Amino acid sequence: MNQHKETKNENSSLIFYGGTGSVTGSNFMLKTDAKVFLIDCGLVQGSDEEEEKNWEDFAYNAHDVDVLFVTHAHADHIGRIPKLVRDGFKGVIYSTDATRDLAGVMFDDALAIARHEAKKKGKEHFYNEKDVEDTMGLWKTIDYHATTDLGEGFSVYFKDAGHVLGSVIVEISRNGKKIAFTGDLGNSPTPLLRPTEAVTDANYLLIESVYGDRDHKDVGSRTEDLKRIILETARRGGALVIPAFSIERTQILLYELNELVEAGEVPRMSVFLDSPLATRVTEIYKKHHNYFNETVQEDIKGGDAIFDFPGFQISETRDDSRRINSEPNPKIIIAGSGMSEGGRIMYHQKEYLSDQKSTMLIVGYQPVGGFGHALLNGAKEMHIFGEKVSVRAKIESIMSYSAHMQSSDLQEFAATAGESGVLEQVFVAMGEPKASLFLVQRLRDYFNLDAIAPEEGQSVEISF
Repeated sequence: MNQHKETKNENSSLIFYGGTGSVTGSNFMLKTDAKVFLIDCGLVQGSDEEEEKNWEDFAYNAHDVDVLFVTHAHADHIGRIPKLVRDGFKGVIYSTDATRDLAGVMFDDALAIARHEAKKKGKEHFYNEKDVEDTMGLWKTIDYHATTDLGEGFSVYFKDAGHVLGSVIVEISRNGKKIAFTGDLGNSPTPLLRPTEAVTDANYLLIESVYGDRDHKDVGSRTEDLKRIILETARRGGALVIPAFSIERTQILLYELNELVEAGEVPRMSVFLDSPLATRVTEIYKKHHNYFNETVQEDIKGGDAIFDFPGFQISETRDDSRRINSEPNPKIIIAGSGMSEGGRIMYHQKEYLSDQKSTMLIVGYQPVGGFGHALLNGAKEMHIFGEKVSVRAKIESIMSYSAHMQSSDLQEFAATAGESGVLEQVFVAMGEPKASLFLVQRLRDYFNLDAIAPEEGQSVEISF
């Protein structure tokens, strides 16, 4: 590369097509004179009205995109990729190998659900099996800490985001300039994964803000809280029902239940994993155990089956799922989905929400307007499958199970990125407006960082 190329800074645009003013729908474009990059292409989740946006045309031409980087395999970051391919994207998709494997499973599951939903809504899903096949054919993988040449003077480097298996912080560089996209950052330390790595020399930073305005309860008390809830529900003779996200949350719960059961801290009882998707995801976690932290890897080397313990059962078929209700209490049921919207969890909520002996345990973010959000806000009655169900079960929450970084750590993360003196601007996204704006104000007032919360469709010119 000649000296002129090394020092020249081009004017490029960072465009926010999704993931602004909302936690879901992550979709960011880096548009330069030479290449067009997308970072994530996620599903919009929440109310029926919000989810209708997934069928809408993209606000850009899919043919024009050269490269798509995928930060991790949650639906709100990958859910519209097959539609992007269907609409003409022919470029390269990059992620870690674990994210690719998880994405394939997530797409298959989404299609299975879509067939059911299509009957109710009377319209075709926004992608099909061929679109998924074409999508996976464009996919290439990059390891952590490996600089990859993208041509035209661009390179990319993946850091460990510590959020879910295979999650990355994407750092794109050109001409001595760097822009970092955090995707979702982990709630480190976690039982399974390595800690979130720092961004130290970026000129621009796009950071998530799901918990931008609040901290989790001390993670150290999380297992004690889980133990308390299990013991209290068992004493009442009820069922503990846990809507859990298939990626990461389920695996952490299984790991901690394994620890509690093997230590004799909770009585042995039936624990049902009633989610075909979570079961497949757990197998991928086992395959990619090299991504786990050192403690877990040592446990595995010592012969510990970290996702298995006495009383644990997998409900593979719908008949298996139905049989759970005939099993005596106390028992624990972990089922998808984590936002209590759709999936087998709905059947268990219909069965146990009206039982005052039972407990519904919420362990993750619930979007405003959703089923889980209503439960957390004291709803006395819910509609499930067209029927009114009274809420008599005890509603508990342990938000420290969230895989998202809390506010104080997000502030520290951005502050660390600013210590180099080269950080020009911070873009706060992937959060509800209140959370994003709170984080923006903190970064401005406490750390003197030029931070903004962009609006959907906003384009910001950057020197890159």
